[in-house]
Amino acid sequence: MKAGAKGTGSAGTKGKGGGGKITKKFIINASQPASDKIFDVAAFEKFLHEKIKVDNRVGNLGDTVQISQQGEGKIEVVAHTQFSGRYLKYLTKKFLKKQQLRDWLRVVSTSQGVYELRFFNVANDEADEDDE
Repeated sequence: MKAGAKGTGSAGTKGKGGGGKITKKFIINASQPASDKIFDVAAFEKFLHEKIKVDNRVGNLGDTVQISQQGEGKIEVVAHTQFSGRYLKYLTKKFLKKQQLRDWLRVVSTSQGVYELRFFNVANDEADEDDE
């Protein structure tokens, strides 16, 4: 009898609160490689427009996902639907691989919803080569 009462209580609380609208904001900061002229921010923005899936369909952005360029080397993605930051990181890595920049750049999450493109630290490798 008690087990049945628990089941109905949890089911009642599950159904509530589903009417709110989700808004998630992500920023990809590529200012460091963009200032060195090795990363094309406009091409990356175009890539995101073409590749982001909404409801399992590419090119279905509509009003649910907005992609805009913010200042020098920053791209802002605002999603009004369920959207994962890991998916954005995955697409960024995919673009870097396509541009053959994956060997020099990495995608780092600096804070929640903010991803930054950084160069790999190669200072230690150069010091090792001088010793030989």
